[in-house]
This record gives sequence, C-alpha cells and structure tokens, in this order.
Amino acid sequence: MKLGTLFVAIAWIFAATASAANDPGLSERLLPLIDAHQGRVAVAVRHLENGASFEYRAAEPLPTASLIKLPVMIAAYQAAADGQLDLAKELTLRAEDKAPGSGVLTPHFSPGAKLSVRDAIRLMIAYSDNTATNLVVDQIGLPATANLMASLGFPETRLHAKVFRGDTSIAPERSKQFGLGSTTALDMISLLERLQKGEVVSPEASREMLEHLRACDDKDRLSRHLPAGTKIAMKTGSVNNARTVAGIIDSPAGAIAICVLTTENQDKRWTADNAAVVLMAEISRQAWQRFQPLTPLSDPGFTGELVLGTQGEMVEALQRTLNARLQPSPNLNIDGDFGAVTRQAVVAFQKQAGLPETGVVGPESWAALGSLLLEDAPVSDPEVINSEKLPREPADPAAGPPFVTCKAWCVGDAATGGVLFGKCETDRLHIASTTKVMTAWLTLKTVAEDPTLLDQEVTFSARADQTIGSSARVRAGEKLPVRDLLYGLMLPSGNDASVALGEALGGRSAPAEGAADPDDPLGRFIAEMNREAGRLGMTSTVYSNTHGLTEDSHLSTAADLLKLTSRALQDDRFRQIIQCRQYGCRVEGKGGYRRNVKWENTNRLLGTDGYLGVKTGTTNAAGACLVSVGERNGRELIVVVLGAAASEARYAETRNLFRWAWTQVPSP
Repeated sequence: MKLGTLFVAIAWIFAATASAANDPGLSERLLPLIDAHQGRVAVAVRHLENGASFEYRAAEPLPTASLIKLPVMIAAYQAAADGQLDLAKELTLRAEDKAPGSGVLTPHFSPGAKLSVRDAIRLMIAYSDNTATNLVVDQIGLPATANLMASLGFPETRLHAKVFRGDTSIAPERSKQFGLGSTTALDMISLLERLQKGEVVSPEASREMLEHLRACDDKDRLSRHLPAGTKIAMKTGSVNNARTVAGIIDSPAGAIAICVLTTENQDKRWTADNAAVVLMAEISRQAWQRFQPLTPLSDPGFTGELVLGTQGEMVEALQRTLNARLQPSPNLNIDGDFGAVTRQAVVAFQKQAGLPETGVVGPESWAALGSLLLEDAPVSDPEVINSEKLPREPADPAAGPPFVTCKAWCVGDAATGGVLFGKCETDRLHIASTTKVMTAWLTLKTVAEDPTLLDQEVTFSARADQTIGSSARVRAGEKLPVRDLLYGLMLPSGNDASVALGEALGGRSAPAEGAADPDDPLGRFIAEMNREAGRLGMTSTVYSNTHGLTEDSHLSTAADLLKLTSRALQDDRFRQIIQCRQYGCRVEGKGGYRRNVKWENTNRLLGTDGYLGVKTGTTNAAGACLVSVGERNGRELIVVVLGAAASEARYAETRNLFRWAWTQVPSP
C-alpha cells in the first residue's frame, strides 16, 4: 500500500464520525484536507444525481453564522404558502431596524426607505444583509424557523435570535453555545437536495429560492477554483470564530451539494486566504474533479482527437497552450469546455500554422502546438532542464545565528536600543499589530504629562466598534477608563481599542500638515505617532493608522521597532501591561448597564519563564510578527521578528534567536 493511501486509510478509520458509506474517491481527496485544518470541521458532500457522498462529523451541530439565513428564507416562503405572509408586502425601514455588519441597508439606505418582503429576502441571501434578515424575521416570528426545520426532520437547525440582538434569544443556552444559529452539515445538504428537486414548499417556491441563492455575492468559498461561469446556488456565514458555506454546484456531471461548517478556527483573519475559506474552496475543487467525466487522456476510447463538446483536463491543456502559441492570444477561459469560442481559437491556430481549418485537434495540430502546457507555468524542454547546472550555496558555517525563515530580524540591547545582530533589519516592511507598541507608548507618554488621564472614561464610537480584525470586544456607546483600555489594546490586540484611544487622546496633538480633516482627533493622534517616531530616530517608519491593518504607506523596520521598544520599556506601566497574561475589567453602557470583559494575551511566550512580552502582529501582508523581550542573568535583550511564515514559526524563530544570542553576549 502506498504511504499516501495508508495515511488516508488511517485518517478514515480514526474519523469516528465519518460515514461508513463514504465515496472512496471523495474520502481520499478530502480527509487529508480536513485533517490538516486547525479547527473543528464538519463536511457533507453529495452528488444529487448518482447519490455518491462524503460525510465527516456531518450530524454534529455547529454554529451557522449567517448560513442560518437559508432556513430563514425557507420559513418565509412556507409562511407565504400558508397564507400567513405576503411576499409583496411593503416594509418601511426604521432607524431602529438597522443592524451592524454585512449588508447594504444599514450603510446605504435612509429610514423611511421601502422594500418588499421578497426584496428583503433577496438582500438577506445575496449580500447577507443583517438588517434585511431582522426585517424578515419580524414578519415570520422568531420561532418559525426552528419549528419548520423540526417538522422537516432537522431539529438541530435553529435560529436562536435576531442578528446582533442577543437580547431577543429564544434559546439562551444554545445562543451561548452556537451564537446566531445552529445546524448540521447533513441538514444543510438535505435541505439543498430538496430545493434542487423542487420539494421545499412548492416547485415554484423552490425555483425562486434557488435564484436567491445563485445571487449570493461570494467568490472565495466554492467558486474560487471552478471554471469561470459555473453556476452555484449558495449561502455563506462568517463570524470571528467560525466560517460556513452550503451550496449546490451545477457541474457538467450533475449537481453537487456541499456544506462545510468550521468553528474554533485558529486562523481568525478576515481575508480571502483565511484557512477555513481556503479549505472550503479546496473541498469544492476536489469534489468537482472527483465527479467530472473522464478526461480524454485517461479514457480508453480516446481516439487522439478533441472536438466540439469535449470536456476535461486535456481541453484545459489545449486552451492554455492556445493562449500561449496563438498570436494574438485568444485569452481563452481555462474551463475545460471545448465550446464554440475554443473551436474558433483552434481554427485560428490552424490557419496560423498552415493546416486545414477543421476545428478538430488531431495529430497535425498536436505536432504544431508543441509540448502542451498542463500548468500555468511552462516547463522547459528536457534538453534545457537536463543540461542546466544548478548553483550551490557554500557549506553551512559551524557557527553563527540560527537559520530562520522570517523576512527580517534583529537582536538588540533592551537598555540602549542598539542592534547587536540582525538580518535585513533596515528593510521597510509591513508590521501588523506591532504598530500598537507605538500606540501604547504614545498613550503612556501623554498620561505621564497628565496622570488624571488614566481615569478618563473612553466611550467607544461607532468607528472604533466597526474597526475590523482583532478586537477588545467593547461595543459602541460602552465606556471604560484609559488604564483598563491599555490592556484591551495590548493583550487581545484590540484594533478597536487603538482607534478609541486615538480618538480620546488625539485632540491634545496637532494635526498633520495638510490634513484633510484637521479636527479629527484620530488623525491628530496618528500624526503624533509619526512625530514621536521622528523624535526616537525611527527614520524608516511611517504610521498610517493606530492598529497596523495593511496600508501601502504603513511601514517600519526591525531596527526601528527595537528602538521604540527599548524606549517604551523604560515605562513601568508599559512593562506591567506587556507581561500580563490575562486581565479583567468592567465596561459600562448606555443607561448604566455593566458587563464584565476578560482579555487574554496573544503572546504565547509569556507562558515560559524569562520572556516578558512585548507584542504580536499578523496580517496577510506582514506575515507573522513578534517583538519580544527576554531576561537572563540580569540582562535584557529584545528580539524583533518580521514576516515569519506562520504563527508557530515566529515563536520558534524568536526562541532560537534568543538561545543563540545569549551565548554571544557577555554577562553583565
């Protein structure tokens, strides 16, 4: 047995909740993907014509996020069929109806705007509009979705509350466990299969609901790797801890239903390359490839010709090769479908090569095309590859710093801020949330000038609350003192906290020269961050925001971050904050309500003696970053790592650099 096959077999055996009836081809493709994902996953895939399927934890209830809006849509159409709701009924948008998050109604429509229930459903599905969802739920009642799903045999599929209205929950314990809604992967593909067969509510209602799902505005989860123009009826869901998708893919081999539910994901980034989103796209691709007809290359009946109507990988190779060989390039879509446009390109190539213009690719056309391009990157001729002399690096030195994969690093003396060792330490790079070292330092410097500011209450604005990415989880209108908010900035790496601090303290600073809005306190705070960088000699640093979310001009260097950290470590309160592993406080909201908040430090090194902080940072552009300080024998060193390949890598490389550096510096 091949090692890969053995791995799949073992994974299959130990995935106790996987279905015994799984299609072997799907299992071999999908189990390694699921096993590699860092988080909880449930998957169901079903070919809706031949019944071949794959299930992994498919009966396990998991959070839906906005995926619950698909059952809400079904409940609305059932209410209409029962005469309890008119889909043409006109709704009036009120200010109090507006919900934050995804959608278009809240940011783009004014109170008093009118729309039909049917249009609200369309917005709920196509743009995952939270306000539209609540409008629909108000029409059918909160219990309607769970009641209907239970009657259809899906008791785990439940809507628990209105969106961003946890106070409306009709199932508080499930809300605590699952959030907005819950379902199973098996429930979802079973619902989708009934929709495809026209068995949900009525054939006409099923067709209309599928059209809503085909309007879903997502290009990353199911369609990313599929041929251009592939029709998909789907719904997605996203919250910080969970990503979900369920949909029907129209393929040449028949409809394929897919549901992927993920939660407890290690990767919580709001990016297209989020690990859970990438997993969904890869599952979709593998399911597509599993069910497509045999390619001509592997078909025993293949005669050596490609003709109009042929499909598969050989057609993809033909399209890719025609794009490269035909002048001008026809820019064919690489979709594996030998349609009229591909045939037209074949005729044009045959004319260019002086061949009969048949539109059929046979021996003469193959010879004229030359080596086929099975991949986007062309492979050189064997003679070129085999004659190439590949360079070799000199032998590894017996001494010197450890090998690391990060883009830049440096080691420096914490007392002086001087660089002792480094590589690419002056390269200007994205720095992600290590930006917050400056945000914290500037806040503490301002506090040092006026200690009463520590007790100043900071009320979160909508701008702070709506800042994307890592969060201190304080909501608009809630308030807490600066002394507490500094922990919300540095421990959970609150992007929202950084904006709130900038807004609260920026009015004490001058605006940037030529500022578009010189009265904006946040803009003034950022301007002061840049002025402080200049005062500290950080000559290669420019700050464009308080948090480190990617902007083209927001750059620094490892050496500059070393200077900044050295200076900040001279402040006792800064030291206290960066060494804190968890912190609790109480926030107060409008009307005087109070709630408790707990923040945990994102820096894993704090669990090991000798490490004292300082700050993590992660974005797609910056990679995994870490600024840290370590103490040994009474001496402190700072290590800055920028652009590590993954979260674990930044910690391993930092520790390796520390271990080596301690052998290089004399004891105090």
